Amino acid sequence: MSRIGKKPIPVPKGVTVKVGEGNVEVKGPKGSLKQLVPPHVTFELKGAELVATVEGENKEWGKFHGLARSLMANAVTGVNEGFKRELDIVGVGYRAELKGQQVVFALGYSHPVVFDIPKGIDVVIDKQTHITVTGVDCQLVGQVAANIRRLRKPDPYKQKGVRYMGEVLKKKVGKTGA
Repeated sequence: MSRIGKKPIPVPKGVTVKVGEGNVEVKGPKGSLKQLVPPHVTFELKGAELVATVEGENKEWGKFHGLARSLMANAVTGVNEGFKRELDIVGVGYRAELKGQQVVFALGYSHPVVFDIPKGIDVVIDKQTHITVTGVDCQLVGQVAANIRRLRKPDPYKQKGVRYMGEVLKKKVGKTGA
C-alpha cells in the first residue's frame, strides 16, 4: 500500500463530498469538481474525512492508490481555497492585455499572439507584465500557465521571455569575439 494513499483527506466545513460509481463529486465555496477515480480504488466518507482504499491485494492495483488520493486532495483544496500560478513577462516591449475571454500578447514577434482562456480559469494582468492564473482545478491551472509560458520561453542568453514568478534562470555567456 502507498504511504500517501493511507493518509485520510480532511474535508473542511462548507465542502460537500458525494462518492459515486467511478467518480467523486466535490462542491465548495469556489465551485465544484467531478474527479474520476482509477479502477480498483474506492473512496469512503468517514465523518469529516475521506479515505481511499484499494480493492484486493494485487500489487498492480496499489500503484494507483497514492495517485487517486492526491487527485482527490487537490479537488478538495481547489473547491475550498483554489489554485494560483503567477507568471512574469520580461523584455523590452513585451506585454499582455486582457480582451474578454482572450489574452493578447506582444512578445517580440511580427504579430500579436492571441491566447484563449479556457472555461473555469480566471486570468488577471497587473502592469501589463504580471499574469495571475487562478482556478479550481489544479491540473488545468498548471496546464494553462505552462501553455502561456510556452508562447515565449525564457531565453538563457538575454533573460527575456515568459517565466514563472520566482523562476531563476542560469545565464549563459555568449560567444566572444576572440
